Amino acid sequence: MTAERAARRPGRLLTALLCAATAAGLYGCSGTGTPAPSSIPPASTPAAPDGRSPLTGLPARTGPALAVKIDNVAAARPHTGLGAADLVYVEQVEGGVTRLLAVYSSRLPELAGPVRSARESDIALLRPFGRPLLAYSGAQSALHPLLRAAPLHPLTEDTAPQAFRRSPDRPAPHNLYLRPERALATVPDAPPVPDVGLRFGPAPGGGTPTASTTVRYPAARYTFTWSAADRAWRVAMDGRPARTTDTGPVTATTVVVQRVTVRPSDFRDRSGAVSPYTETVGSGTAVVLRDGRAHEARWSRPAAEAKTAFTTLDGTPLTLAPGRTWIVLAPRG
Repeated sequence: MTAERAARRPGRLLTALLCAATAAGLYGCSGTGTPAPSSIPPASTPAAPDGRSPLTGLPARTGPALAVKIDNVAAARPHTGLGAADLVYVEQVEGGVTRLLAVYSSRLPELAGPVRSARESDIALLRPFGRPLLAYSGAQSALHPLLRAAPLHPLTEDTAPQAFRRSPDRPAPHNLYLRPERALATVPDAPPVPDVGLRFGPAPGGGTPTASTTVRYPAARYTFTWSAADRAWRVAMDGRPARTTDTGPVTATTVVVQRVTVRPSDFRDRSGAVSPYTETVGSGTAVVLRDGRAHEARWSRPAAEAKTAFTTLDGTPLTLAPGRTWIVLAPRG
C-alpha cells in the first residue's frame, strides 16, 4: 500500500470506535471584535506551487474539494474523520450553537460525520472553491432552490444513498455519516480544488506569545491551546478536549479567528427559529494563531466569487503555517 493510500485509510476500527462515549459540555457566551476598514490590499504572495495542496501548503495530490456539514452539539461528539480535513470552518447556527464545515481534498477518511443540514451561509462561503461537492443531511425546503442553483454539487442521503451510512450506535439525527470515497465517485469529473486565497510560508515577524485563546458564541465555546510537542493547537469544545473516534485529539496547525457579521436570515428552522446568516463577503479584523503566537490581522473579500485575503495590519500578506487550518467565523462584538 502506498503512503498516499495509507493516509486515505486511517483505520478499520471505525465501526467499533463509533460507539465510544460521546463527549459532553455546556455552551458559553458571546465573543467580541471590531470591524476593519473596508479597503485592504489583496494578498500578492504566490499560491502553493505545483505538487502542494492549496488548502494546506503541504505536498499532496490535489483532488476535488469535498465539503461536509458536520454536527457539533454534545450528542454528536466525538466526531469521525475530522482529523483528515484540510480546512475546517466554524459557523454559528440557530440557538447560538455551532456547526463545522470540513473541507477534504488531499486526504479522505473512511467516514466523516455526523452529517447535518446545510445553511444559506454555506453557499457564499464555498464560492471560491470552484464547484465543490457539498454533503449535508438536508435543508429547509425554501433553501433547496438556492442550493440547486449554486455552483456546487449537492449530496444528500436521498440523492446519493450509497455515499452515506447510518450508525446503529448513535440516536438520530446524530447518526448519519458520509463515505467520502463513494461521495467523490458520484461526481467523477469534479475538478481539482483551486487556489482559494490561503498563503503558506514562514511566520511573519512580531506576534504575541500565546498559550491559549478562547472564542465564544452565544451558546458555544472553543479554546485553542498551543502544544509545542505537537507543533499545533489542541482544540477544546465547551471546556472539554475535542477527540475523534479515528485519529485521537483534534488539532490545527493554524487557527484564524475571523470576526464577521452574523445577522438574521430569511429562513427559519422547523421549530420556527430564525437561522443566522454569516457574512463572509466584506472585510474585518482577525487574529491568526500559529507557532505559539497570535498575530493581529485583517481580512478582505470584495465579492462572493473573490478569494479571502488575510493580511497584517500594514497590508502585508499574512502566511499560515503549512498544515490543517481552522477558520473560526466569530461574531463581531
